[in-house]
Amino acid sequence: MALTRSRAAARRRRWTAVLGATALAVAGGALAAPAGATTTSQSVEFQTRCVPPPVAQIPPIEGATTAQITVDKTSPKVGETVTVTYTVTKPAASNPVDLALPADIMTPSGKVVLGGAQTGTVTVTGPKKNPPVPGKGSFPAFSMTGTFTATEAGSITLSPGDYNIHTSYLMELDTPCTVLNPPAPVSETVVASPVTSPNTRTLQLDNASGDPGVRVTVTGSRFTPLTEVTVVGRAGAAETADKMTVTTDSEGGFAARLKVNDPATTGIVAYEGTAWDPDKGAGPAAYKVVVPAPPNSQTITAAVTAGELSMTQAGDAVQLSSVDFGAGGAAKGALQTVTVKDFRGGPAGWSLTGKVTDFTGPGGAIGAGNLSWTPACTAKAGSPSACAAGSAGPVGSGGATLASTPNGTLTGGEFTVDAQLSLDVPAFTAPGSYAGVLTLTLS
Repeated sequence: MALTRSRAAARRRRWTAVLGATALAVAGGALAAPAGATTTSQSVEFQTRCVPPPVAQIPPIEGATTAQITVDKTSPKVGETVTVTYTVTKPAASNPVDLALPADIMTPSGKVVLGGAQTGTVTVTGPKKNPPVPGKGSFPAFSMTGTFTATEAGSITLSPGDYNIHTSYLMELDTPCTVLNPPAPVSETVVASPVTSPNTRTLQLDNASGDPGVRVTVTGSRFTPLTEVTVVGRAGAAETADKMTVTTDSEGGFAARLKVNDPATTGIVAYEGTAWDPDKGAGPAAYKVVVPAPPNSQTITAAVTAGELSMTQAGDAVQLSSVDFGAGGAAKGALQTVTVKDFRGGPAGWSLTGKVTDFTGPGGAIGAGNLSWTPACTAKAGSPSACAAGSAGPVGSGGATLASTPNGTLTGGEFTVDAQLSLDVPAFTAPGSYAGVLTLTLS
């Protein structure tokens, strides 16, 4: 009889553990973004209904679930694979029993819902891993990952979908949790860009120089078949009067005999359409018009050597002002001054962009999107190019323009770039130092 009572007591203990494990299946925890992810996502809340297995004898649980979706790339090209992480951050329930639950009994799986330019779902799964949970205690976070291929260009939204927790403790059990009013709010957005075909058009000249009025044979290949092409001389970025049109053959090739008269011509280009388009053209191929010197004269030449596009910065650290715990607000400061030198002497302008990581500290992280700047840019007197400051607003992990100069016939100069910085610190952020890395790129 004592043995029978002992077995009954053991069975009750096992069923109590099953009840606790089932409750764990509708749990969540703290936010955990995937390592190395650059994310602009936000935490969202939505109503869920979680149904424990019948053997647990626990009624369905309805309540608010908080979750966040992050991706490994927010600007993929069509055809690229995006890794998605779905993290449950706040569950609809906690451990309802006094019995502590063991580690590594929970395997989550679920769906992420796509919308916008691309629709469908992404299947996500998580590892069988969780820390021990005390009786009546809060549950840890669980994260699930999966991938999808961007098939459409444009903004693609990602929302949390239904999820299921499989528990392996005495019995194999499933607890499905469904979104009550689908779709759940959008947590992340990626912007897919179309894949552009590389321009493989080529241009060749039979001579690199000639007297005024000499015809040069211009040979093109890999243009669009049976298409009209303009062949024209160039003086820097401007076209000269030396121009003709020709139609390509069935394989996209042509041979044109261009008469070059203008001494200003320094190169020859060919393009499809009514105006120069680098995606539909080729060249310039260098060409020099040789003007005969008059009798009893001497030709004197001098060369101006092109330099580089470069930048330097006054320092590599910025200390923002402090904010008070409980109040939060703007931590302000100034970007270390950046000096851009464009000594290339060509037609191309430049762009200086920046992107920032999340600010990490003892209380977790302050999102990269909380950092804003107000850029300023001045050009040194005599610089051929005018400098335009970027727009005031968030920097974020996706990046923003700090300053730029436009393309032109002749560009260049020296420029001073500054920005006022402001980090929006949420109220009740844990005291301590928070640091993020701002990366500037000049191109």
